[in-house]
Amino acid sequence: MNVQQYQALLLIITGTLALIVASPALQRLLVYPQREFFTEMWLLGPDHMAENYPFAVKKAENLEFFLGISNHLGYCAYYLIQVKFRNQTQPAADSLNRTSSTLPSLHTFNAFVANEETWETPILCAIDFVQEDYEGTLLRVRVTNMTFNDYFLDLKDFTMVWDAKRSGFFGDLFFELWIYNYTTGEFQYNERSVGLWLNMTS
Repeated sequence: MNVQQYQALLLIITGTLALIVASPALQRLLVYPQREFFTEMWLLGPDHMAENYPFAVKKAENLEFFLGISNHLGYCAYYLIQVKFRNQTQPAADSLNRTSSTLPSLHTFNAFVANEETWETPILCAIDFVQEDYEGTLLRVRVTNMTFNDYFLDLKDFTMVWDAKRSGFFGDLFFELWIYNYTTGEFQYNERSVGLWLNMTS
């Protein structure tokens, strides 16, 4: 071997060693495309827009809106949506502790949604309630039943108490998203919840 061949070999070895030593540092500088995996969940008003949601409710009046989810998890997911109803003193889903409400589910939806696909359903519900007063003063509102997409739900005299902050009797119709875990073979709460506060004062 002549001197030029030794120099070329020395340069190749030095360059290779430099790349090996520098690779951890380079990895910190390089930005790889990041992908966030999640599920969207929403409610839309009767015009299929994020407005004109039902609020002031009359006895047995039909309330119309849309419930939807969109899958961005990277795989086909099996979802369960639990429908729940509560007054302001009962437990809602807790976003801080990432836990679902302990209230029983009144109704459920099941849906298989492919990756980057959307599932949506119209909701039509009506709440039957009785306003109880004493000498012209409204004391409480007792919900007797609800029809939800043609299903009759007996609420067994669910009671709404006075909400001093908002000056009224309010019920929260809310939806919790659960996803099937193929490893454990169970549905688990997906930390997504949407709902509507409904005023039954007037």
